[in-house]
Amino acid sequence: MSRATERLTVAQALVKFLAAQHTERDGRRARLIAGVWAIFGHGNVSGLGQALEEYGDAVGLPTYRPQNEQAMVHAAAAYAKHTARMSTFACTASVGPGSVNMLTAAAGATVNRLPVLLLPSDYFAGRIPDPVLQQLEHPSEHDVSVNDAFRVVSRFFTRITRPSQLLSALPEAMRVLTDPAETGAVTICLPEDVQTEAYDWPAEFFAPRVWRVRRPVPEPEALAQAAELIRGARRPLIVTGGGTLYSEAHAELARFAEAFGIPVAESQGGKGALPWDHPMCVGPVGSNGGTAANRLAREADVVLAVGTRLGDFVTASKTAFQNPGVRFVGLNVLPFDAGKLGGVSLVADARRGLEALEAALAGFEGSPAAYRAEVGRLKREWDDLVQGYRTPRPEKAEMAQAEVIGLANEAFGGKATVICAAGSLPGDLLKLWRCEDPRAYHLEYGFSCMGYEIPAGLGVAMAEPGREVVVFIGDGSYLMMNSEVVTAVAEGLDLTVLLLDNRAFGSIRGLQMSLGSPSFNNELRRRDAGTGRTDGPPVEVDFAAHARAMGASVWSPRSYAELEKALREARAARGVRVIVVPVSLDDRVPGFESWWDVPVAEVSSQPGVRKAREEYEAHLKKQRRYF
Repeated sequence: MSRATERLTVAQALVKFLAAQHTERDGRRARLIAGVWAIFGHGNVSGLGQALEEYGDAVGLPTYRPQNEQAMVHAAAAYAKHTARMSTFACTASVGPGSVNMLTAAAGATVNRLPVLLLPSDYFAGRIPDPVLQQLEHPSEHDVSVNDAFRVVSRFFTRITRPSQLLSALPEAMRVLTDPAETGAVTICLPEDVQTEAYDWPAEFFAPRVWRVRRPVPEPEALAQAAELIRGARRPLIVTGGGTLYSEAHAELARFAEAFGIPVAESQGGKGALPWDHPMCVGPVGSNGGTAANRLAREADVVLAVGTRLGDFVTASKTAFQNPGVRFVGLNVLPFDAGKLGGVSLVADARRGLEALEAALAGFEGSPAAYRAEVGRLKREWDDLVQGYRTPRPEKAEMAQAEVIGLANEAFGGKATVICAAGSLPGDLLKLWRCEDPRAYHLEYGFSCMGYEIPAGLGVAMAEPGREVVVFIGDGSYLMMNSEVVTAVAEGLDLTVLLLDNRAFGSIRGLQMSLGSPSFNNELRRRDAGTGRTDGPPVEVDFAAHARAMGASVWSPRSYAELEKALREARAARGVRVIVVPVSLDDRVPGFESWWDVPVAEVSSQPGVRKAREEYEAHLKKQRRYF
């Protein structure tokens, strides 16, 4: 019996295959690949470009044109994050620099465990036009191209040199994209000649396929061990991470915390899992943490880490948890994360794991009454402290970043999605932004990539049309990646960008000076003819004119009253709205009884550096080793 086949090019087959892939979890189904971000060049315009033009619309795989290859991968990752990793985009770029431009964002996607499909064009597999324009030549490895750089930042990597290889590569790529433990950047390199080659494809290759996103349950032995630890705890603490949100386990987390009287501290990835005013939500923990969570962490005897990779900021460089007998339980879908800090490894989906742990603790009365009273007091004190930093003080000569955050939060409410990635803004937002919805806080803080912010705004706006999107970005990040304002305008998307201008890389300047050095090479200044350094007069950039030139509606408030008016008007408007807010470079939110390990020069002639080194060595003595 002959099998039905369809003769298509590799690129055409790829388009038809991607359009037929879906995800499913809890009875809800979504398209795995929602569309394709594409910047065409000679390496893909006649291959994938031709296929998308001929077949894309017909099979429901729309094409979007960004302005920068890095930005399109950021947008795809943000889309995946907002959809709880149930859907993402494919991204295609041309040979050479176009494809390599995707590397930074590919690393960000993998670091943050977010699925994105990368389709970089590659050299001619036939090797006759060799070296083709933009091809890297290697003296001893002729099968190497610049795309091999994607190997270290991808969770799956392959190069298609014959059409038939696509038959096995694509299903494996889809499996990795949809696996909650393995997901990240998936890279399929496509030589430009192979993209256009025809092949007789089995018709069943294009049949609709549903990839069930698994929810693994914990092993009974590990579950019993974890339950025993929690039953014996006098000062338990939960740290929630991004896995709680990807699993959509916020209701289970709330029920578990309430049932057993265990306070919940937040990481950057886990903020929003509980509303800010939930009685068991004690705010952020670690280097960017607040007083309540950091004090509770210091004396915690059992820490349940739910869906967090326990990164350096959460553990305050291994100084946050000072109880000599502290034990950890890692509830995580990824074994690599579940076993960190020598913890009991509870490998499971966050929702299923919390449900199982709650059942295993049946009859347990929870934490002592005195501890619950202490948690309530610390939470009230922290909430009052936050309110103080959020409240504008009009008598100031310059607006402060913290107070701008407070006014924006009041104007847009706790259900709008706030987006940020780098600088001092993530730390301030973690402390000060008040979320009322699990999708209200969108921070890229695994890679903390400057330039992520505006492309991410596109991704979120596309993932959930109608949701209010508020992008916070500093002037330094804006100067790195502002081009996607044009894309948002072209696509008719609605989002508000708060561009905070302190005329510097203010975050790293503040860190630099806290370590004893004077301000150096971080402020936006002209080079001084006398000193030869970049410490001359400030460079004045008209960000308002720039954003307006790209098609955005723009406001330039110069006082808190003007800012409140601008926020009201922007919220009522449509399209891309940019509010340029000048803020103080030095009026900063302090740290709250925490630390971050940034090494200080061991020898220096500068007194400030020597003093900072003494303080650094004192903190090093508080670092813990976990085995």
